[in-house]
Amino acid sequence: MPPEPLLSDGDLLDAYSRSVVDAVERVGPSVVNVETHGSRPAAGRRRPGPESRGGGSGFVFTPDGFTLTNSHVVDGASRIEVTLADGRRFGADLVGDDPDTDLAVLRLSSPGAVPAVLGDSRALRVGQIAIALGNPYGFQWTVTAGVVSALGRSLRARSGRLMDGIIQTDAALNPGNSGGPLVDSRGHVIGVNTAAILPAQGLCFAIPSRTAQLVAGLLIKEGRIRRALVGIGGQTAPLPRNLVRFYRLPVASGVRVLSVEAGGPAAAAGVREGDVMVAFAGEPIAGIDDLQRVLTQARFGVPVPLTVVRGADRQVLEVVPREASP
Repeated sequence: MPPEPLLSDGDLLDAYSRSVVDAVERVGPSVVNVETHGSRPAAGRRRPGPESRGGGSGFVFTPDGFTLTNSHVVDGASRIEVTLADGRRFGADLVGDDPDTDLAVLRLSSPGAVPAVLGDSRALRVGQIAIALGNPYGFQWTVTAGVVSALGRSLRARSGRLMDGIIQTDAALNPGNSGGPLVDSRGHVIGVNTAAILPAQGLCFAIPSRTAQLVAGLLIKEGRIRRALVGIGGQTAPLPRNLVRFYRLPVASGVRVLSVEAGGPAAAAGVREGDVMVAFAGEPIAGIDDLQRVLTQARFGVPVPLTVVRGADRQVLEVVPREASP
């Protein structure tokens, strides 16, 4: 049999273009422009000053109008308006937001809103097509395309908490893209666009769809994300090498306790100022970010072992975390 003819560069480019076009046509009707309005106090006065305006992007993800966007897009908004791809404009209610994951859920009273399909970000592979849709600098319904550049990045939220599992892409993002969808070649949402390193070229980030799906479900159910606390103030601190070797610790640093909340879970467990936390519920704690990561809703009222280094001694205490105040 004669060998099959090789595809020309033009054929390959046409195939890539078709993939992008098909994906955009599938998800495009779900993408919305989010416009926020709020009052800011006039300088030196208590009375409200001129109305401030902001905006970003989002996308409908349920047939009854629930819409995902970024928390920082709607932060401080007293009124939210959303424009659909077909030009219809609606008011939106804030169902809940979580600054720690930079996600928020809105509810639109818009009949016939077309929901996007949430894909599984756990199946992503570096190098696959990534397409971003949004409204950068007010240029509505703009499309950029690139690839998934890296997976599992960490990014600091505006609240100061570390977000894990972040998708890195070179699909160009600009102010106004925040909250819009990052989709694959099938038009399935694989991430929520959240940030770009503006001085850099092609360093853009999205919250994985798996995280967005979990957070959105909790926000719809409860209006907020509940987290646990142990009642300490601390900072990441290194451990002496001899103690790490002697106790065969899995980490070379921990959380040094600077203060203990009176009557809090840590105080009840016997934690003292100067202790260095190195493990919580059997998981190594190398710093503040690790401790925040394990203090989830599942920890409320559940006794867990807390390993601390006190001076030259290692001690295991029992702490019962409680719910953090909203």
